[in-house]
Amino acid sequence: MSGNWRDRTATTFDCQKMPAVSSRGMVVSNHPLASSAGAEMLAAGGNAIDAAIATLFTLTVVEPMMIGIIGGGMAHIRLADGSHRFIDGQSTVPAAVRDTSYTSKPGSAHDVFDTVGNENLNGPKAVATPGSLKAWCETLRRFGTMSLSDVMQPAIKHAARGYAATPYLHECISESAAEMRKDRPIAAIFLPDGGPLKVGECVVQAEYAETLRYIADHGETALYEGPLGDILADYMEKTGGFIRRNDLTSYKTVERQPIRADYRGWTILGPPPPAASGVHIAQMLNILEGYDIGGLGFGTSETIHYLAEVLKIAFADRAAASGDPDYVGVPVEQLTSKAYAEERRRAIDPARAQAWGAGVSPLEGAHTTHMTAADAFGNVVATTQTINNLFGAKIMIPGLGAIANNYMNLFDPRPGHALSLAPGKRVTTSMSPMMAMRDGKLRYALGLPGGKRIFPSAMQALVNLIDHGMTLQEAVEAPRVWTEGNALEVEQSIPEAVRAKLAGLGHKVQPVATVAGGMNGIAFDDDGTMTGAACWRADGTPIGISGGLARSGVRFRLS
Repeated sequence: MSGNWRDRTATTFDCQKMPAVSSRGMVVSNHPLASSAGAEMLAAGGNAIDAAIATLFTLTVVEPMMIGIIGGGMAHIRLADGSHRFIDGQSTVPAAVRDTSYTSKPGSAHDVFDTVGNENLNGPKAVATPGSLKAWCETLRRFGTMSLSDVMQPAIKHAARGYAATPYLHECISESAAEMRKDRPIAAIFLPDGGPLKVGECVVQAEYAETLRYIADHGETALYEGPLGDILADYMEKTGGFIRRNDLTSYKTVERQPIRADYRGWTILGPPPPAASGVHIAQMLNILEGYDIGGLGFGTSETIHYLAEVLKIAFADRAAASGDPDYVGVPVEQLTSKAYAEERRRAIDPARAQAWGAGVSPLEGAHTTHMTAADAFGNVVATTQTINNLFGAKIMIPGLGAIANNYMNLFDPRPGHALSLAPGKRVTTSMSPMMAMRDGKLRYALGLPGGKRIFPSAMQALVNLIDHGMTLQEAVEAPRVWTEGNALEVEQSIPEAVRAKLAGLGHKVQPVATVAGGMNGIAFDDDGTMTGAACWRADGTPIGISGGLARSGVRFRLS
């Protein structure tokens, strides 16, 4: 679509942050100190993988409510040779868990996994076998150039010395304070004197600093085969949790190939199952390809109507046929086919909102972080990591100083469904570390946190870039919408007039402050420059490396 997207919009907005431009490397994460840690590795001659792992370890310190070594995640890696791969470090169900280990709350809807006593939400029984640490260490060994000790130094420094709490961290602590007060170790750090850390107060995590030092010296075996794992397993056994030593020693990461979608001449690459995101982003783009989205305009009632309908279709199919491919047959080819998209598109009414059921046969969190890194050699990493809810299970493991995940909350506590519990099973996730290519060249890498709102938001960012022609900064900051079949959430900058038209089409419109979390990404230009962008929904900060070493043979001499 030619011209400026603002000439065809019904929803206007101004970007609240500025992008960064560089030539030798870029790191974008949801905390400035974490981005700085990655940039330090690039400045020292490391590659994008070195930068990404340094950033992730630092995020466990400065964004502890989102990410931790007792968590899980997925990394999308593009190497300098042009190959793509996904490293699946998702958490798994401990061996002691059965599909009847929890009791579903009576009357829970099919997509609500609440249990009696919130046992799968808070406390030791909510913790799944962690995958993050093993995935990070293995990834660094395989694709990085620096030592584990070197990339971990910034994280160790910030944990030991402390850092200033941001307003965002303060708000997250306040939101979780009631549950966190029940656990003395986590409360001691984030709720001193009984109240949330104030903005600007120093956050020191001395015990966690010692854990990081031990990992820097001994690698992931410290947790999966060594004394740190003993501490975790002993705590779980004493407090009623499910993780045992055999869960740690048997854990394995999985390398997977991306889901590819063709959209208006672009190649979109996203995560494969057990992630639902790549499949359903491909599905939604295939359906949208039949409409002139650019011509309809950004943020218009017509465009949002089509977005809402494809979201409802995707969520209906996701509920029926998403899961760990080792346990559930996921019909990837059917869901991502142009023919299936045409079938679903024909049923969309342009003048009326509909309720949607699954078009495929059943084959039986919300708080994460994302970072993106690129170097001048052609390596790119987009990775999304999480401990699931804010501050995970709301417990800190004594002796480790690490916050535990509550990944068990993502499994259906009722037997007989695609997402039901089974030992060793990986969760279905909405994580969407996406990359987009045009004419064989990588153009964009992006992602965000936000639970089930992640992949719809990533899809909208791609539409913003491809259909509307937005800059990356505009695309990550643009107002978003979301629905899975009930209310249509629209961010508050969507005008009242547009909301009224959507209501007239039959949508139950619900204005919200934000849909999903802080998106960040990198755009790649033909001249080798990179543009890093982060949105207003988190503490996102892009840091680029330009300049370079002195010209060969240059010396300064006084005559």
